Amino acid sequence: QRIERRLAEREKSQAVLQYADPLFFATRSLHFMPDPWQEGVLQWQGQKLLLNCCRQSGKSTIAAILALHRAIYFPRALVLLVSRSLRQSAELFKKVQDQLSVLPVRKLDEDNKLSLQLTNGSRIVSLPGSEETIRGFSGVSLLIEDEASRVSDALYLATKPMLAVSQGRHILMSTPWGKR
Repeated sequence: QRIERRLAEREKSQAVLQYADPLFFATRSLHFMPDPWQEGVLQWQGQKLLLNCCRQSGKSTIAAILALHRAIYFPRALVLLVSRSLRQSAELFKKVQDQLSVLPVRKLDEDNKLSLQLTNGSRIVSLPGSEETIRGFSGVSLLIEDEASRVSDALYLATKPMLAVSQGRHILMSTPWGKR
């Protein structure tokens, strides 16, 4: 019985570890079948990522999955969604909410149109693209900048200190827009 209990515990812990993998989480929990490039993004282990993709390629969907995964599997994580306008960051946040609605159990302490907080203390917050109003967040675990080619340099520079101490991950995603 003792050995059987240990084997059962090991299987259970391995299942938890599998779900901690973003690709496994996306395919098994969210029933999302990624394109090959999206699969590579889900397996990304770095600190900074630039996605320069055509419109309607699925970059917002894959970013929403990564944001939700970070919030679920990293307790007390702070995930920020930034864009040039509040409307754009709210659209990305809506994609996070859509992914969350697929999960059988939703453990929310707070949910509104611009942010949510899970029972594990993690938060996902969408913010407008104003460097004057974005300041004040620290310990950011994941920062996603949508339409980064159109975000002002001032906004980009205002976000850098948010990641300095926490060594958080930074995703810049955009459609091409000239040399910028």
